[in-house]
Amino acid sequence: MAEYTFREVIAQAMSEEMRKDESIYLMGEEVAEYNGAYKASKGMLAEFGPKRVIDTPIAELGFTGIAVGSAMNGNRPIVEYMTFNFALVGIDQIINNAAKIRQMSGGQWNCPIVFRGPTASAGQLGATHSQALESWFANTPGLKVIVPSNPYDAKGLLKSAIQDNDPVIFMESEQMYGDKMEVPEEEYYIPIGKADIKKEGKDVTLVSFGKIMKLAMQAAEDMEKEGISVEVIDLRTVRPLDFDTVINSVKKTNRLVILEEAWPFGSVSSEITYMVQQKAFDYLDAPIKRITTPDAPAPYSAALFAEWFPKLEKVKEEIKKAMYIKA
Repeated sequence: MAEYTFREVIAQAMSEEMRKDESIYLMGEEVAEYNGAYKASKGMLAEFGPKRVIDTPIAELGFTGIAVGSAMNGNRPIVEYMTFNFALVGIDQIINNAAKIRQMSGGQWNCPIVFRGPTASAGQLGATHSQALESWFANTPGLKVIVPSNPYDAKGLLKSAIQDNDPVIFMESEQMYGDKMEVPEEEYYIPIGKADIKKEGKDVTLVSFGKIMKLAMQAAEDMEKEGISVEVIDLRTVRPLDFDTVINSVKKTNRLVILEEAWPFGSVSSEITYMVQQKAFDYLDAPIKRITTPDAPAPYSAALFAEWFPKLEKVKEEIKKAMYIKA
């Protein structure tokens, strides 16, 4: 085991897979000469050359379309967006082409692409650069959506995504690239669509994913000091979503709180809530609670942003409400 940052394991995962298969290449803005906007492709140009690590113009619609056509002709592109907010420029290619080509061609073509880059907020970046779009992409049949919360999971999941024969949305965070963690030196893969129980508990199930998992884990630790045992589940994959792990946990704890950095309407937490009441209603001892951002664009003001972003105290308050404990 050795300690690596999130950005380092992203580069490791891509490089390890590219060494095995010459059809895999990386393209995006500043991925080559600049070593990536977040240095997540550092050293890759030197190793693989400009034909496999390709700097693109600021034209997401164009290079996303090139990647789709390339994938249909036998290649396995990795497309990096500086942020998934910019992927909206190329979303027609993702939704109407990559996600649908296997079904629309009757299985004659598949589209093995990884679209990767940061999601959600990263501080004072303004409303158009602070959107959590997981539920947008997860709403589309044909796409898989992965949102890891730590370097170990990110490496194993990215390697699985690169080997997958379907288009995968792989969402990171600017605020996680410097996170460090011990990661095995030997090769490993993490299956897509399998949640992970980060902490076992018996009183309340707390479900989350992505960088806000840090808040979930801190809330669980704080609750433990107050005598409340919280089971924390990291979804890791939003589509396909591992409902079984969540439902089995709810059957044990009889309570569910969901923490998500996203708008509330049509969110991932909405889907989880529906599935749990459908399949585990008789096990619930309290209404399902969820914590999201307000139903409004992210503010630029630091003071307003601090109010907009989910707070640790709010998470603990909702856990206590699920336990019928006065906060």
